[in-house]
Amino acid sequence: MQGRPIPIVVPSDEEGDHTFHLDKEALESVLSKDKTKDKHIVVVSIAGAFRKGKSFLLDFLLRYLCAQGSTDWLGARDEPLRGFPWRGGSERDTTGILVWSEVFPVTLTNGEEVVILLMDTQGAFDSQSTVKDCATVFALSTMISSVQVYNLSQNIQEDDLQHLQLFTEYGRLAMEDSAHTPFQKLQFLVRDWSFPYDAPYGTEGGKQILDRRLQVSDKQHPELQSLRKHIRSCFQEISCFLMPHPGLKVATNQHFDGRLSDIEPDFIEHLEQLVPMLLAPENLIIKEISGTKVKAKELVTYFESYMNIYKGSELPEPKSMLEATAEANNLSAVAAAKETYTHMMEAVCGGDKPFLSSEHLEAEHLRAKDRATDVFQARRKMGGEEFSERYQESLMKDVEEQYIQYQGHNDSKNVFKAARTPSVLLSVSLVFYILSGIFSLVGLYPVANLCNLAMMLLVATVGVWAYSRYSGEYTELAATIDELTEQAWQNCLKPVYETVMQKSLDAAARQALQRQASVKAAKSKAS
Repeated sequence: MQGRPIPIVVPSDEEGDHTFHLDKEALESVLSKDKTKDKHIVVVSIAGAFRKGKSFLLDFLLRYLCAQGSTDWLGARDEPLRGFPWRGGSERDTTGILVWSEVFPVTLTNGEEVVILLMDTQGAFDSQSTVKDCATVFALSTMISSVQVYNLSQNIQEDDLQHLQLFTEYGRLAMEDSAHTPFQKLQFLVRDWSFPYDAPYGTEGGKQILDRRLQVSDKQHPELQSLRKHIRSCFQEISCFLMPHPGLKVATNQHFDGRLSDIEPDFIEHLEQLVPMLLAPENLIIKEISGTKVKAKELVTYFESYMNIYKGSELPEPKSMLEATAEANNLSAVAAAKETYTHMMEAVCGGDKPFLSSEHLEAEHLRAKDRATDVFQARRKMGGEEFSERYQESLMKDVEEQYIQYQGHNDSKNVFKAARTPSVLLSVSLVFYILSGIFSLVGLYPVANLCNLAMMLLVATVGVWAYSRYSGEYTELAATIDELTEQAWQNCLKPVYETVMQKSLDAAARQALQRQASVKAAKSKAS
């Protein structure tokens, strides 16, 4: 057998870094050969849970392709099985995505010569892979393959469909063109089927089971209906094949090396049906993307672009069911707490409530904030304290942002603050009017004219501001006028005003003291 398995999607070597990178050079060594690169390609991939015999099955596909259509492609009964690495046991063997280093040329019934690429994938749901790892590998293999074999054990269960929905949705999000069905063929392969009396082995029984599992009825919960509609909408073709158990020697003998003599006849019989069903020239499906057939050399570019998407931040982090439920649970608590805060603040400074002083408003804010915190903490939440703390921090941030909005809304009710801009501008214009009169009396007419000009500009500015506030037009200009006026008030007029008022108060206080002293003096004289 020529060729060898080569890894093309490789997990990171750094501990705790659950990312993958594409070995572009290795992939090009397979797909960019002169005899291969310009031919349309068929990609057959096997994915599913770990330790369920994916690589073992893939090596029988290799035997069939190496035999080039020979009727005795299974080979000698004592010939060990070679090809993609596999072994018995409970620990995973394949990591990332591997392809066979040689593609297999096949002539279709219409005379076109295409090439077949076999792809092996890392098993899902082992103890070392995150949900994102599993979703990324499954999604990539589904996006690249023309036939995705979904390898399952014993039955098609509801959680298998849920995982398929998650993984295919993760892949669909990465594909920009939604005008076409995202993926081509999905082949359910149920291994170790133990109920041939319920549905026979092979395609006939597979169709019966698939129709039952993907049936949509009005009696189902909407969530179950949506799941089944989603799966059907993601693939152009879906089929199922039921395989018998290969035998106890395969399952329990640690020295089993794939010899046909150790495999049950039933398994071999149906293997002879399954493999040609996937790889015979009349059954091959050429890889298409957005309705266009893909050549071998073009697949490298698609693989590279898909990998870049999964390495970036364009896609959301896929979550486990517990994480998703805990997130929804905490978000519900956040929503209830924010509703409490909003209700309490609306009661004191809502649309129809009068203006509150800054101190009073802040006190109400702190009271409502404490109450919102109590509501959040009182709700039973999943995910543990550390998980909930993140949502509490987010709640506090949202509350503070909402408080800023309430401050702005409350300030808009302050009649004096709203009238500050025209009052300041008109006051300054009055000052310029008085100065103009004074300078005219002493004969400084040029200075008086400048004062008049300043006065007219200020009056015109008030007119523009009033028109903007009334009509809603030129709001940015009005906001600029407010800002400049506020700066003039804070930096110039307010200090002068406070100084004058302080002097007036001091003078009034001195006069009051003098009057008291005079009264005391008068009383002392009278006595």
